Amino acid sequence: MSNPSESIFRKLQFYTTASYPCSYLPGRLARSEVAAPAHLVDDAAYSRLIEQGFRRSGLFTYRPDCETCQACIPIRVDARRFVRDRTQRKLWNRMGAMRVKVSPLHWDARHFDLYQRYQSRRHPGAGMDQDDQAQYTQFLLTSRVRSDMAEFTDAEGVVRMVAIMDRVDTGISAVYTFYDPDWPGSLGTFGILWQLDYCRHLGLQWLYLGYWIEESRKMAYKSRFRPHQVLRGGVWIEPLSR
Repeated sequence: MSNPSESIFRKLQFYTTASYPCSYLPGRLARSEVAAPAHLVDDAAYSRLIEQGFRRSGLFTYRPDCETCQACIPIRVDARRFVRDRTQRKLWNRMGAMRVKVSPLHWDARHFDLYQRYQSRRHPGAGMDQDDQAQYTQFLLTSRVRSDMAEFTDAEGVVRMVAIMDRVDTGISAVYTFYDPDWPGSLGTFGILWQLDYCRHLGLQWLYLGYWIEESRKMAYKSRFRPHQVLRGGVWIEPLSR
């Protein structure tokens, strides 16, 4: 990926982190390119960075910059053209009783309890299953750009899923979603379907899903949402259907 060069980035600097174990492909090392200083990454700069394959984690805006691997491919789904397939329609209809409330980022003990259960069941041993309140807040509730959270509750008012989203010029960036690991059905898929619907509601075209990694089972599902584009060589392209 090329270095950002637009005038909006003239005050930003970009540094590469030291190598660290890859979270998605065992046995590989990863590095990230980080935009700094963080307080200069405002809404306008962040929108441009998202278009160039960056993501946000707390106050850090980054993209992969690995020496020998290019498996992480930025992906975005065209919300205006997206049509649910048969399986997705059945899921959407089955989740019809789910209520969704969108609000600014805020602390909620119920969310934190759900986050801990999700991490302990879905990502045990990854480190995040040991997050305390401060680490959770720093990771998901700290932002200098326009961010919201969508709270999904069932018919009895129990929180079943929370999605953290950033608003950018061309769409929504899906930052992180966690959900009830014991809930029957595909809550993660429903969360993406809902965010695509929310994009259309806001008149926005793209839902940025972060990185698609074909070799990673945890990330490969993203390619099932079509039509989508991937960022290759600094250009967003629509891959050929398989």
